[in-house]
Amino acid sequence: MPQLINTTTSNLNIKNIKYLIKKYQSPFWVYDANIIYNKIQLLKQFDIIRFAQKACSNTHILQLMRKNNLKVDAVSLGEIQRALSAGFKKNSDEIIFTADLFDKETLSKIIKYNIPVNAGSLDMLKQLGSISPGHHIWLRINPKFGYGHSKKTNTGGENSKHGIWDPSLAIPIIKKYNLKLIGLHMHIGSGVNYEHLKKVCHAMIKSAIQINKKIIFISAGGGLPIPYKFNEKPINIKKYFALWDQARNKISQFLKTPIQLEIEPGRFLVAESGVLVSQVRAIKKMGNKNFVLIDAGFNDLMRPTMYGSYHHISVIPSNNRKINEYKTIETVIGGPLCESGDIFTQKEGGNIETRTLPIMQIGDYLIFHDTGAYGASMSSNYNTRPLIQEILIENNTFKTIRRRQTIEELLSLEQ
Repeated sequence: MPQLINTTTSNLNIKNIKYLIKKYQSPFWVYDANIIYNKIQLLKQFDIIRFAQKACSNTHILQLMRKNNLKVDAVSLGEIQRALSAGFKKNSDEIIFTADLFDKETLSKIIKYNIPVNAGSLDMLKQLGSISPGHHIWLRINPKFGYGHSKKTNTGGENSKHGIWDPSLAIPIIKKYNLKLIGLHMHIGSGVNYEHLKKVCHAMIKSAIQINKKIIFISAGGGLPIPYKFNEKPINIKKYFALWDQARNKISQFLKTPIQLEIEPGRFLVAESGVLVSQVRAIKKMGNKNFVLIDAGFNDLMRPTMYGSYHHISVIPSNNRKINEYKTIETVIGGPLCESGDIFTQKEGGNIETRTLPIMQIGDYLIFHDTGAYGASMSSNYNTRPLIQEILIENNTFKTIRRRQTIEELLSLEQ
């Protein structure tokens, strides 16, 4: 298995990474805009591509999406403001707010900006309708089953907090407040199993028939996977679209009205576009285990600690020596946090595992691949660690799209 970045694919190559290492303090994020453009093209069969910005919410990434005619999903007031800042329009369906509850400030701004709501609870419909009768809404329906690569990413079934369990109960509320139902949304979790997908499509058809309202849209939700490991196959987009297209056509025939098919990808569009660059700062033996400690922590990249997620790791030597891939050692990769869970090589549930990696030296660099989704957007200030830099490579130029946060900026919130 190769341990260095492939020099022939994309802008995330050794030459560019070495240039950035010399220019910027590690750790930092790097994104390749071309990879995002290519992923967008794969979804062009869908009528609407709506980016789930929680995956990577930097306003420059949002601007890139808007330039490519994507719309955007927002799950908080902050994400609404990000979308507006990136140029998405209010008083339109360019932004949709998806949630299971409102806070007062968010509800007030949604009404002010006239943003459609994808409602995941009956209480949301009552609260919105009582203040803003006639508001455009979607219903997010819990299909009563779920699927996901982790229990923490399963968004359907009775163990999930998401969605409306019995959408027929929404109809009296919609009538009472004259809310305008324009779409149905269904999403069962991250990752795709085609048998589960068939069940979701069938559940969408059943719900549309049960509700029997002339909607305009149905949404296939998100959760499209990417191959994090070399032996994993990419998703078959044609097959995925075909299943949803059949569902759309059946609903359209029943309702006797055209239906637009929307998809809401996050990870699929941005995961493979990003890497996390970090530096080796300590190496030590703990019994029989070899620990390599780097300057990035789970406050930067949460996924391995949160989900037991796998990210391929490449090594770039700090000097001009050759990395001999045959001289390897079983290695645990850890970060700088005062937290025993700050380990990048672990499985779900916290079981530590090793990774076969070249023998490293202090000052070498580790590159975590496929971190463009839920990398920077899940970062925190835990251990009073500032948010790190984000860099975008586009049209052969390197652009800082988020500068490194300072400790002074952190402390200023408490003064």
